[in-house]
Amino acid sequence: MKLFTPTLLALGLLLCSPGFAQVASQDFDSIMLYTLKNSSGTTVTVTNYGAIITSIVVADRDGNMGDIALGYNSADDYMNAVDKPYFGAVVGRYGNRIAKGKFSINDVEYTLAVNNGENSLHGGIIGFDKVVWDATPVGDNALTLTYLAKDGEEGYPGNLVVSVTYTLTEENELKMHYQATTDATTPVNLTNHTYFNLKGEGEGTILGHELMLNAKKFTPVDEGLIPTGELRDVDGTPFDFTTAKAIGRDIEEENEQLTFGGGYDHNWVLDKEGKEGEMTLAARVKEPTTGRVLEVYTTEPGVQFYCGNFLDGRLKGKAGKPYVHRSGLCLETQHYPDSPNQPNFPSTLLEPGEKYDTTTVFKFSAE
Repeated sequence: MKLFTPTLLALGLLLCSPGFAQVASQDFDSIMLYTLKNSSGTTVTVTNYGAIITSIVVADRDGNMGDIALGYNSADDYMNAVDKPYFGAVVGRYGNRIAKGKFSINDVEYTLAVNNGENSLHGGIIGFDKVVWDATPVGDNALTLTYLAKDGEEGYPGNLVVSVTYTLTEENELKMHYQATTDATTPVNLTNHTYFNLKGEGEGTILGHELMLNAKKFTPVDEGLIPTGELRDVDGTPFDFTTAKAIGRDIEEENEQLTFGGGYDHNWVLDKEGKEGEMTLAARVKEPTTGRVLEVYTTEPGVQFYCGNFLDGRLKGKAGKPYVHRSGLCLETQHYPDSPNQPNFPSTLLEPGEKYDTTTVFKFSAE
């Protein structure tokens, strides 16, 4: 399998009108690599395998460009790595965990593929991150990826047609617009699983990154990382990111929830202030040494903050450097984990005739 590299990508067919923003592609035996680039030099690279964001190159405060997304150089690595950390992928049909791989709709029980202890995680054994999507460039700065998940795939009911459109704006925003329709009632919860290190991929840990989460509550979990159903106040706990603080400040505190997660691997309940379904700020991350800033906006009610607890140095990234413990962070906008089994959580059921429609924006800057 060919490498996903800028050199090879430059050999691809230009699929846009002349200008700074561009969508380019290279055919790798039905696996394609696409590049979106704006006039400031910000570059986002995407493959139609798993709808994976393979790189995000942005400037620091001095104008130096760097890749801030963890990932690999080759399709083989994405497909065959011993560990499957979901680098950059769209995960589904249900992002995050469903307890014991079971749920019921109208008194009919469905059994899913189990791939995380006794639970189902990120769509199962062959989720949306491990399939080839159809790709269509849209204009000169966007890419739409589409996939048909067939009835019964990984145990889920209904034929689900799902799409995600990635758009890179001149304001250094990466917009992700998800849509889906179904012919049978089914749970849907899509998210993107990009790991960020604003110092640069492979450049040590993210413990010094300063994080703000727009959330006064989170959903505590049991030992299997399944929510208990409680919405717990973050005040007075290590989970309070209402004011920006270094990720590593409280991560080693004695706390049952931190023990269960091996650190932070929890869903925060976003403060929507009565604006359910509207775009609101979810998170802001700053890396002090480079000045790079990431802001996350979403229409979703929650965000899973995961700080790379399961990375252990065995995986090597695009620059050949090992991804050490906590060398990347994820901000997965979502509905809450295990919602199909939690009646007090916002519903994730999509009905025939309805349209799943949600948007998340990653906005990049430096200061």
